[in-house]
Amino acid sequence: MRAIRRFTVRASLPEPLAGLRALATNLRWTWHPPTRDLFASMDDELFRRVRDPLRMLLAVPSTRLEELAGDEGFLARARAATDDLDRYLTEERWYQRRPDAADAPAAIGYFSLEFGVHEALPNYSGGLGVLAGDHLKAASDLGVPVIGVGPLYRSGYFRQALSLDGWQVEHYPVIDPSGLPLERLTEPDGQPVLVRVAMPRNRQLTAQVWKARVGRVPLLLLDTDIDANDEDLRRVTDRLYGGDADHRIRQEILAGIGGMRAVRRYCELTGHPQPEVFHTNEGHAGFLGLERAREIIDGNGVGFDEVLAAVRAGTVFTTHTPVSAGIDRFPVDLVQHYFGDGRLLPGLDLRRILALGAEDNPGMFNMAHMGLRLAQRANGVSALHGRVTRRMFCRLWPGFDADEVPITSVTNGVHGPTWVARELTALLGGKDMKNSSWDAPDASAMPVPSRRGVSDERLWAVRRDLRQKLVAEVRRRLRDSWSQRGASALELGWVDGVFDPDVLTVGFARRVPTYKRLTLMLRDPERLRALLLDDDRPLQIVVAGKSHPADEGGKALIQQMVRFADDPAIRRRLVFLPDYDMSMARYLYRGCDVWLNNPTRPLEACGTSGMKSALNGGLNLSIRDGWWDECYDGSNGWAIPTADGISDPLRRDELEAAALYDLLGQQIAPLFYDRDAAGVPKGWMSRVWHTLDTLGPRVQASRMVAEYVENCYQPAARTVAEASRDSYAGAKSLAGYRTRIDTVWRKIRILDTELTVEPPEDLVVGNEVRVRAHLDLAGLDPSEVEVQAVVGRVADTDDLHEPVAMPMTPAGEGEFGAVLKLPHAGSLGYTVRILPRHPLLASPAELGLVIHA
Repeated sequence: MRAIRRFTVRASLPEPLAGLRALATNLRWTWHPPTRDLFASMDDELFRRVRDPLRMLLAVPSTRLEELAGDEGFLARARAATDDLDRYLTEERWYQRRPDAADAPAAIGYFSLEFGVHEALPNYSGGLGVLAGDHLKAASDLGVPVIGVGPLYRSGYFRQALSLDGWQVEHYPVIDPSGLPLERLTEPDGQPVLVRVAMPRNRQLTAQVWKARVGRVPLLLLDTDIDANDEDLRRVTDRLYGGDADHRIRQEILAGIGGMRAVRRYCELTGHPQPEVFHTNEGHAGFLGLERAREIIDGNGVGFDEVLAAVRAGTVFTTHTPVSAGIDRFPVDLVQHYFGDGRLLPGLDLRRILALGAEDNPGMFNMAHMGLRLAQRANGVSALHGRVTRRMFCRLWPGFDADEVPITSVTNGVHGPTWVARELTALLGGKDMKNSSWDAPDASAMPVPSRRGVSDERLWAVRRDLRQKLVAEVRRRLRDSWSQRGASALELGWVDGVFDPDVLTVGFARRVPTYKRLTLMLRDPERLRALLLDDDRPLQIVVAGKSHPADEGGKALIQQMVRFADDPAIRRRLVFLPDYDMSMARYLYRGCDVWLNNPTRPLEACGTSGMKSALNGGLNLSIRDGWWDECYDGSNGWAIPTADGISDPLRRDELEAAALYDLLGQQIAPLFYDRDAAGVPKGWMSRVWHTLDTLGPRVQASRMVAEYVENCYQPAARTVAEASRDSYAGAKSLAGYRTRIDTVWRKIRILDTELTVEPPEDLVVGNEVRVRAHLDLAGLDPSEVEVQAVVGRVADTDDLHEPVAMPMTPAGEGEFGAVLKLPHAGSLGYTVRILPRHPLLASPAELGLVIHA
């Protein structure tokens, strides 16, 4: 028989234990060891199995609860834990203590289609969601008033198993929200808070709202699996990244428009300040900008152009996509289907909506284009990705070099307290394990490490202990995997000999799109076998990763890897572990000596798995892509050479695989196995210490969130305040300015220019030259434009390279001049250009308008 409905009955706790519920439902326990220790002390074996305080309370026998209710020692520890949580939730932290805290936004809405806080809340698929979860945790630690928003999926992302022949098999476990660390958001009368968005054919999509507590950060999750919806609408939040384009656009309408309405109602009910700044983590929730436009039009009687200025001022857009094929795009007729009747967003002209998502293909609506057009501040997620993104989208800013496109970068980071092994934290004598105050932008679960009396021998012993724990986990999961594939217990004795805690261990775990090249290591199978089975310097490699259910190519790569790993000759040295998730990841990041990453450069936006390994003393072996391009210094790991300029992908793979084998066999393994009399690899440990010293502060999510605060959130709050002041006078001013500019811009002329130096022989680097220009501004005031002299290198063409721009100032009627220093030796050229200027523009390039001499 099958149940027709699922529900979870909460445990009845004795009154002295009532405080445990708050500890169990606030996900701060996921990065706070003392809270986990408290629950483990209730039943250590049970907690090791469930790893979730809320499930723990459901599973502990009532007799044990009554016993604990009379245990004064346990009750004292429980009171201390709840007092510590209360203090953490209410005290001033970094954000409140900043010198300019009074000007900081009172709240920031952070929208993402997935959030990976912990496997106890399975609402993520991979790196994007885990990054979003780490963002919320770091924001909580810093005291940044973020509100997270996204859908709640009834099946989450799929669980992965393997068939007998190594093919990925997906299944979707049904999730009961009432059994998760969530609470239903309710109205004052106790009824669930419901948000509604209009659907075609006079239908309505309704969602209830659940709240997770991520430390100080509320995370609002929208759930459409309720009786108020038709059957097809109930399924809108059934699966993460599931379904066709119609299903996906419904999810994104719910996330953006419904998410905005959920935030508004949450703040009204709780008194939480309404967000002033909105951060979209990828373009999935980009429709939120349209909902904000509807709100302003509805409440203030302003036009769309004025609204657009106000919406842009308060929006931050982060893209994680380094290739155009990875961008969400919908057929225009599908967008018209949902927005065309005007019920979804009353007051917004469909033509204006479609223009925001316009691209070269007139039949498609581009969510990234809309995200950029609705956000005044946009960024990629590593320095290299920022450059790639500026090239990707430079056509939206015609007339500007790619380097001038107003898209910056904030390199991703990871939440140290979540990912660093407790054993390492304790060894390095960092923050007291009972202290929850990881609240500085450069803070981590450990201090910026120094030896502090910690010898190589002691650190090496901890690293071996973590490797031993990984070996035990590999054997456990491998046995489970083979049992699922149909093997009997009698056939699996060999699993007890898989892996060795004293062998150099390499990890490779991530999603499996083609560009990440899961099987690059298999390019020369015999050479890999030789490395794995070397008598003196063997390797062992643990591989994990999921392919999107619709990606047959990715599944084929997994099958190729599994079949190779199934070979009895090498299966004790190379394993593929199915069902990669956060719980597996912690063992891998902590136990692997080397973290391998070999994408096709520059198709990795950032990648954060190697950061987590580095925080645990692992050394990265990676293509210089994503974050590694800016963080590799020659001593904190190894860079795999890239075959730049090779257009044949197979040839490129061959060359880069050969370089990978060379590094493993000729540099990495010898360094690992070169031991002193005490059995410690001194050269290896030198690199480990250097990695902890140099990468420890740089890869922290606290550093990332602080950058967002200082470079995005706070400037956005100032701009949106100026735009909305006095009934949106600033926004109206900018809209009027844009109207004038659009009318006269084509009439503006640079009539002539002149560069002079006296005497002529003084053309020497660092000397000054004068640039003069005579302009016709077509009636604009000089204060409404920015005139620049630009000088740079020239080669065979007159294109300027390494340009340096200098503002020119008015010097009479239609005259502008500047004095600039010659920045380079060699062949130089100069030009003069005119750009728009308005106080509410974040960049002169923002409007995509420029006039060159």
